[in-house]
Amino acid sequence: MTVVRIEDPADPRLSDYRDLTDVALRRVLEPEGGLYIAESAKVIARALAAGHVPRSILVQQKWLPDVEDFAAAHPGTPVYVVTPEIAERLTGYAVHRGALAAMHRPVLAPVAEVVAGARLVVVLDEIVDHTNVGAIFRAAAGLGADAVLISPRCADPLYRRSVRVSMGTVFQVPWTRIPQWPAAREQLHEAGFRLAALALADDAVTLDAFSATAPDRIALMLGAEGDGLSRAALAAADTIVTIPMTGGVDSLNVAAASAVALWELRRR
Repeated sequence: MTVVRIEDPADPRLSDYRDLTDVALRRVLEPEGGLYIAESAKVIARALAAGHVPRSILVQQKWLPDVEDFAAAHPGTPVYVVTPEIAERLTGYAVHRGALAAMHRPVLAPVAEVVAGARLVVVLDEIVDHTNVGAIFRAAAGLGADAVLISPRCADPLYRRSVRVSMGTVFQVPWTRIPQWPAAREQLHEAGFRLAALALADDAVTLDAFSATAPDRIALMLGAEGDGLSRAALAAADTIVTIPMTGGVDSLNVAAASAVALWELRRR
């Protein structure tokens, strides 16, 4: 394990971690720069178990034992040890979860490869809230979805908040980006999927009715908060499915809705 103690927050070796609260910087640093930030020893361990490669690890002295095992497995990766004060000055927030790692972003697999053998996949259409993306991945992992597919304008699953909310399940569930509609529809149809859009519509079927006669392969489509699924996504759907509601409430938060739908469909 290559341990490097750093006492200057301006040290250029820490540039991957600097000003993490600056959204514009993160967007440049992570997707376009080929990196993402994993936070906490548990999340880092899951990323490494998924085959992701670290560029460096940032840790406070008291948390160093938590990263020793997986850092030793990557002997060429520097482990930067800093004080809590330097970590906060560096990142812009108090780092309570012990460790951060700058990870190399893996190349995404083709859609056909990700869905091969899958029976139930989740399609995220233009969901821009990173918390919801992370929560949906956690539901997908816990309730048996085989893969997650995300639209070109969907929020990044490897964004730090998405990773944290997912509890690292973004490394557990296979995922990739789909092309724009209707090209994505064509790819999913070629793979044998029926596209079920979770939305409000006069001609929607209830989730329990759909589940009772569900096809062998389902692509469950979920849309953004407020606007829901885009018009192009709805036009691509084979069936529109709704969760029956009471109490004057017309819908659930998209992450909650994903969990309800996945629970129902896993019993088919």
